[in-house]
Amino acid sequence: MPTEIVLASRSPRRREILEKLNFKFLVDPPEIDETPQVGEDPITYVRRIAAAKADAVASRHDRACLVIAADTTVALDGEIFGQPRDLNEARRMIQKLSGKSHYVHTAVSVRHQNAGADGCDTAEVVLRVLSPELVDWYIGTGESLGKAGAYAVQGLGAKLVAEVRGERDTVVGLSVRLLGQQLSQVGVQISGLAETPDGSTERFGLEK
Repeated sequence: MPTEIVLASRSPRRREILEKLNFKFLVDPPEIDETPQVGEDPITYVRRIAAAKADAVASRHDRACLVIAADTTVALDGEIFGQPRDLNEARRMIQKLSGKSHYVHTAVSVRHQNAGADGCDTAEVVLRVLSPELVDWYIGTGESLGKAGAYAVQGLGAKLVAEVRGERDTVVGLSVRLLGQQLSQVGVQISGLAETPDGSTERFGLEK
């Protein structure tokens, strides 16, 4: 069993998901270059970044630790929408996504002992047709900063969303279902895996 669980991310949303799963963990975010490579498609990009985060953090901890890393990107017609640099860029992103269906890709990578597992889950999100007034209001909240695609489905950004097709946790930033699969792949036993009536995973804990 892991001697310690390390979350390789500074995302408050990912911390909240692990806390709901009753995980006890420390946070150790990596500093890596997250610039997309020329011609890189969104899924290849997000998988590469999540794996790089996991490898960077695993290299500075005992191999008996369990390292969990993730990365999320929003994609529209193959264009990668990362975290906006400022509110002006956030506004441009929101305006591009208004009234359209787009994809949210969340890659998860885990490292434990000499084993590793990498994967990606995708959800489809449809934004409402947004009025200039609604865009102004949302940008004014400041919530766009630090969010891939410049909105947070779990926050005030829910007012912009018409529909989510797929796992909500994937849109928030950490697929619980995918994480459970990867823990099994690296030899970490899982107990208490539950499903809600709508089929989404709810919570699980590591066996003692």
